[in-house]
Amino acid sequence: MLRMAFSKLGLSQQVLEGVKAMGYTEPTPIQLRAIPLVLEGRDLIGSAQTGTGKTAAFALPILTRLQSHKRAPRAIILEPTRELASQVETAFRDYARFTDLTVAVIYGGVGYQKQLDALKTGVDVIVATPGRLLDHMEQGNCNLGQIEHLVLDEADRMLDMGFLPDVKRILQKCPNERQSMLFSATIPPAIETLIQWAMRNPETIEIGARRSPAETVKHVIYPVSDMQKTDLLLELLKRVNYDSVIIFCRTKHGADRVAHMLQGANHAVAILHSNRTQAEREQALEGFRKGRYEVLVATDIAARGLDIAKVSHVINYDVPQHPEDYVHRIGRTGRAENTGDAFTLMVAEDAMHVFSIERYISKQIPREKLEGFNYRYTALFEADKPGAAKPHERKVQMARVGGGYFFGARKRRR
Repeated sequence: MLRMAFSKLGLSQQVLEGVKAMGYTEPTPIQLRAIPLVLEGRDLIGSAQTGTGKTAAFALPILTRLQSHKRAPRAIILEPTRELASQVETAFRDYARFTDLTVAVIYGGVGYQKQLDALKTGVDVIVATPGRLLDHMEQGNCNLGQIEHLVLDEADRMLDMGFLPDVKRILQKCPNERQSMLFSATIPPAIETLIQWAMRNPETIEIGARRSPAETVKHVIYPVSDMQKTDLLLELLKRVNYDSVIIFCRTKHGADRVAHMLQGANHAVAILHSNRTQAEREQALEGFRKGRYEVLVATDIAARGLDIAKVSHVINYDVPQHPEDYVHRIGRTGRAENTGDAFTLMVAEDAMHVFSIERYISKQIPREKLEGFNYRYTALFEADKPGAAKPHERKVQMARVGGGYFFGARKRRR
């Protein structure tokens, strides 16, 4: 069934053998729609929910079109983070195992020599983060003059991280006659401009509702006063029967603080954010995947694309400031039709961010109280009482009082 299903898409026999060795049974919807278009040489804009097989949707047809090894790079895949670059490079190697095509990964945070050796040997596919790739280009280590296929993966994330100027500089060094593919959860104006400049009549594929969390994820909000956030987090971890949990924090400093607090409470914790060394980041991911760590505390670097299977719970210790990040974060659980739970700790100053998220996903997220937890008062409890006006109904003015925000009039100081 596998060979018949994928063989209908026009992939080479060697690539089909790689698919078979990976144990895949049938193409996913984005693979079914994207692979024929890429094989035809069409430019492509793709959007799909996480865990849908997006990497294979461009990797398999690119490998088929490259056919055999040459000593100059002909395909380049740009990724926003080291982790994604490493993951995509591994996928390309797995799919290409029955071909003579070669792959190199280029990212910062590590030494240059191994990357330099790979580039000098000659590779067919480069998977890279923009900054380190530009370094190699400026040093004369890498020439993109024969690039035939270009992929911008997680393009909106690249925009958020400030990589768009670097991406444009890289594109200017590639031939005008090339195939370009862009994958992005959202298409803000800056990316629309890039599409118009860099792509030729691209075909657009959208699989699923990109604003919607997976239906297999149960997500709730726990309102709490700011001074009780860590207490509530510890109590949730104590009561919930979880296999593995990712806790998202807004800042690197916040992630470190939460992780050290959990370690002090005898939890096995890994930390993932951009200030960690590459070795520390790889160790954290590998240890979390293999179960050495039960908890991964991370910034939004872990929200998109990373291959972390069987995460039973996600906890937003900090409410994300961008609604689409909420969807990406809770998409770390409930993957591949598995069920999962996502909890969000909400303090009063998060109210408008939560409303933006609910408007974005077109659904109100249920509020819950943890039974038996000794809550201190927060004005959020008043907002959820029957008949209470919602923030969007009365255009609440948030007044800062004593370290927290409260709905309505300013609280009288004593």
